[in-house]
Amino acid sequence: MYKLLWRDIRNSLGRFIAISLIILLGVLIFVGVKATGPALIDSAQTNLAQHRLSDIQLISNKGVTSQDVQAVEKVAGAKAEKIKFKFVLGGRNKDAVALYGFSNNRGQNRLQLTSGHFPKNANQIVLDQRAQRLNHYQLGDKYRFSKQANLKKRTYRIVGFANSPQYIDNTTRGATNIDTGQVAYFAYLPSSQLNLPVATMINIRFPAIQKLGAFSSEYKRAVNHRLTKLKTIFKTQAANRQAELMAKGQKKLTLAKHQLLLAQQKINLAKQALAKRSQGQISTTKALTLQQKKLNSQKQQLNRSQAKLSANSTPTYTWSTRQDLAGFSAYGESADRIAAIANVFPVFFFLLAALITFTTVTRMVEEARMQIGTFKALGFSNTAITKNYVAYASLAGLLGVILGSFIGNQFLPRFVLSIYSEYIFHTPIIHYQWGPICLAAIFSLIATVGAALYVSLKQIKEVPAALMRPKSPKSAKPILLEKFTWLWSKLKFYQKISYRNLFRFKSRAFMTILGIAGGTALILTGFGIADSINASGHRQFSQIIHYQSIVQANRSTELASIKKTLRNSSHYQNSTPVGTSVVKVRANGHQLNDVNLYVPKSPRSFQKDVSLSDLSTGRRIPLHQKGIVISQKIAKTLAVKKGDTLTIPVTNGPAVSVKISAITRNYIGHFMYLSPKAYHRAFHQAPVIKSLFVKLAKATPQQQTQLGRKWLSHNPHILGVSFTADQRKTVNHMSSQMSPVVLIFILLSGILSFVVLYNLTNINISERLRELSTIKVLGFFDREVTMYIARENIVLAIVGIILGFGFGNLLTAYVLHQAETPTVVFPLTIHVQWYLVATILMILFNLIVIWVAHQHLKQVDMVEALKSNE
Repeated sequence: MYKLLWRDIRNSLGRFIAISLIILLGVLIFVGVKATGPALIDSAQTNLAQHRLSDIQLISNKGVTSQDVQAVEKVAGAKAEKIKFKFVLGGRNKDAVALYGFSNNRGQNRLQLTSGHFPKNANQIVLDQRAQRLNHYQLGDKYRFSKQANLKKRTYRIVGFANSPQYIDNTTRGATNIDTGQVAYFAYLPSSQLNLPVATMINIRFPAIQKLGAFSSEYKRAVNHRLTKLKTIFKTQAANRQAELMAKGQKKLTLAKHQLLLAQQKINLAKQALAKRSQGQISTTKALTLQQKKLNSQKQQLNRSQAKLSANSTPTYTWSTRQDLAGFSAYGESADRIAAIANVFPVFFFLLAALITFTTVTRMVEEARMQIGTFKALGFSNTAITKNYVAYASLAGLLGVILGSFIGNQFLPRFVLSIYSEYIFHTPIIHYQWGPICLAAIFSLIATVGAALYVSLKQIKEVPAALMRPKSPKSAKPILLEKFTWLWSKLKFYQKISYRNLFRFKSRAFMTILGIAGGTALILTGFGIADSINASGHRQFSQIIHYQSIVQANRSTELASIKKTLRNSSHYQNSTPVGTSVVKVRANGHQLNDVNLYVPKSPRSFQKDVSLSDLSTGRRIPLHQKGIVISQKIAKTLAVKKGDTLTIPVTNGPAVSVKISAITRNYIGHFMYLSPKAYHRAFHQAPVIKSLFVKLAKATPQQQTQLGRKWLSHNPHILGVSFTADQRKTVNHMSSQMSPVVLIFILLSGILSFVVLYNLTNINISERLRELSTIKVLGFFDREVTMYIARENIVLAIVGIILGFGFGNLLTAYVLHQAETPTVVFPLTIHVQWYLVATILMILFNLIVIWVAHQHLKQVDMVEALKSNE
């Protein structure tokens, strides 16, 4: 039996390899994609833990003190350190730089040197490696800051380049309130070189929560819980800090008041002395009057200083978590998207592979019924006979599982990580995902061993005499096509046979159609995922948002002067004043943070900047005097519909309830829109309008950067400038991250489709070898014998491809639904060319399989095949 097992494998090596390859592909894509998401997360978490990334950061406009650090550490488990930090301009291009004070690299947010060394002297600086890559700085170069940076020196020598765990994405460095609003890179100087009386930032880390996982919901909840405690503590700390600053300022004011009091006493004494004298009275009186006026002016200035001290001594605290770091959330969302896709696409892929394998093994055992009958006649036990076929299926299945698990778990995540080159995580941390591996092994063995066991047990129930006779062929029946006599009469004899066989062997036809439809659907889904992810950004910034820039003013009264500044630019076309704010919204027990609320001064003009269209009808939505328009993702997250009510919490006031007047189509972010009258009706006050939505003529990214700098330098009332091109770049970057994964899906889907077609055709030929030999003996040429099989394949391929289009759309929609992020909607989009590509691929696979079958049929020994039963 063991000799026979190896002989069977050798004689049917093509089938054995096909079974193993189908299982290998199914396991590879299932285990590999399941392992990719955790590998991305594990690699990031290991790097962030090694470099001790802060959990929370606090920035104060009035600086932070040792008392603030002590206040932070009142929260259980908190480890805090204060550093100097500010945004400055520097370098050849006057770039916006995030400048940090460096003391050592043993605390939080440890730098990872890519070249050079850390600062050892006061004239040395370490730059972001992004500055080396983009601006071509080299070790030993001089780096010069602008005068406004207010440093001990202006020129420093570059001694190192580094990565920072605070900046994991090399394509972005976050936002700032200077220059164009985008940070170009970071830099580290010795702390003593920053002319700051106190530190400005506190880094806070909680060692106890690091094991929760930096991207997990448990970690986010733990951080938010501690952040709430910190904010509560710093309400008291803010008052203490204000009192401290007031006390320092008050000392100077008290001294100035004392000096003014002395001056007033001198003037009073002079007036008294003047009253006793008679000579020189006129000139002396004039001098005293001038002195008194000057003194009064100084008193008024002192009063203004007193009021200014009170206003400027109030500290503001800006809190941020890891989710606010540039690129951090995008990385986590990318890993989550892959994990979500892994719950759908690979499962479908694997199930298709398992189903085809089950059919293959079933037919293999059914073909051996005469051999089974012979074994039974020779006295072999049922167990021994069954073991032979179970062993064959086990070897094929286990080979596929072992190779697929190893390649999928180790190489697919490494490949994806290697093309995530924009991130700083270059050391892959990959653990074996035993759960998916075991699940894949169980289903693979069910598809192979289960099929062999099921058919073997079914066959051995028959007596040897029945098994040693071939199964009686299925009787032919009239088919539907025969009723159309005008068409049926024109068909040739072998064409009629092919069409009859299609209806005669329904299970064979069904499996072939399913294999082709499944392969087409998988290929189409791969292209559809890529198209749909790209479509979200394209539709958002071409069909919905039509402005190119947002300019923010420090006061609403300065919008007119800012417009004058903008009009001096050749790229400027027009602008719309809009009130913008970021709010929270609640409904049905759910809450959404960071929702953009827009209130245009002129709703009619605003329609040219943002297209609001009804989600169900597609019609344009006007902003009415009542009600609020919300984007579709808000409606889905909060489970609300048109006519429901939203609650908007208001700082230092009661929450506001607003009725939803419409739900607008939107693909990226959360947006709500109110007319000025609707805003006044809801909030009982006029909207504060301090932003301009600006339309520009076509401009390159470099021109937009120069334009932003020009506006900021020409008008001090411009608080910041942002361009939609930067947002679109971020979205496109998010889409490009998925491209390699999608490419793998398409490639493996194509391979699976080819193997499935080859396997099914091979089974078809082996089952019908006597039939094919018969028609060959009757005088059919080799080409006609091949077409006897190929014609059936072509018809089934056409049906399978058409069904595959429908399955592909359904599968793509389901995958996209699973892969949606909290802020992004992926519209189902599959471009026409991909239907054509999927069709061409399936036709090409069919042609290759038919050619291979043709070569095989030419070598068939007709006489041997016809007497095989004897």
